[in-house]
Amino acid sequence: MVKVIIGPQVKAFCQTLAPEPRSRVKRALAELARGRGDIAALEKNLEGLYRLRVGRFRIIFFYAGGNIRCFYIAPRDLVYDVLSSHLTAWFNKDA
Repeated sequence: MVKVIIGPQVKAFCQTLAPEPRSRVKRALAELARGRGDIAALEKNLEGLYRLRVGRFRIIFFYAGGNIRCFYIAPRDLVYDVLSSHLTAWFNKDA
């Protein structure tokens, strides 16, 4: 089983959720460590990233050093636009 590393944005977002959706996200992250869940590879400018679908939320992650790093979560209607516009800034300090 791999280790799932939860980033600060994911932690902060989960704290804002009501108990039931927060519980679903926590269960989904535990299953992710076992390679389970509604996982899909992202394409085009988001290649190398993956999403985990948890109801209306999408958790964005990547594989690094044998671990899974979850760095962003948002409702489906926002997540891909935000990722596309901020990806360079998040992963490239020169941007």
